[in-house]
Amino acid sequence: RALLSETASPLRISIVIPTLNEAGQIAEVIEQTRALGDCEILVVDGGSTDNTLEKAQAADAVIASKPGRAVQQNTGAKTSRGEVLLFLHADCRLQPGSFEAIQTALQDPRCVGGCFRQRIEAPGWKYRLMERGNGLRVRLLKWAYGDQGIFVRRSCFEELGGFPELRLMEDLYFMKRLKRKGQFALIDPPIHISARRWQKKGILRQTLRNWTLITMAHCGISPDRLARFYPHVR
Repeated sequence: RALLSETASPLRISIVIPTLNEAGQIAEVIEQTRALGDCEILVVDGGSTDNTLEKAQAADAVIASKPGRAVQQNTGAKTSRGEVLLFLHADCRLQPGSFEAIQTALQDPRCVGGCFRQRIEAPGWKYRLMERGNGLRVRLLKWAYGDQGIFVRRSCFEELGGFPELRLMEDLYFMKRLKRKGQFALIDPPIHISARRWQKKGILRQTLRNWTLITMAHCGISPDRLARFYPHVR
């Protein structure tokens, strides 16, 4: 892979963080992301009942939105000014070198976007196996989940009309359209993700639920019907 040209003008990156009751970690994710380099950070809140809004004041913009991850991410994208949009979940952490890796990937005009490999912040072979499986899924099927730090050229995002404003699985339905537009990169350094979801629900149960939803979606079952199998609308 070619190194980023020293004469190339870097693309401006806007980072959209959808939140709902993330007061315990939003300040940290903003500070840690800001330290990685020049970027625009937008926090889009879906109606938190804690003090997320107060904790997020270090962001370039704090936006109140209707609830729903897809709606929040689209709202942030419309407000942002960057040429590249990166959608970051509040329990995920980008690592040093992430912005440079994005710039390098997008030097190829055929590349419309990408995502990061994952590092789940918990010990154990089951987590390492899951990381490898998720990477293989992206390489073979071009299916990226939202917790992999999906980034996309603004022009392409707008052409696709943003995320479909569904109750869940907006990332999957977006990826089904995005991968038809051009190449999709899987890049390092890995994004670090909290293990709280798997620790709360169990690795096997959460993984089986994810794959069941994906399979049902590809069989043509509507997102509204799928939402019945998911206990919380995001």
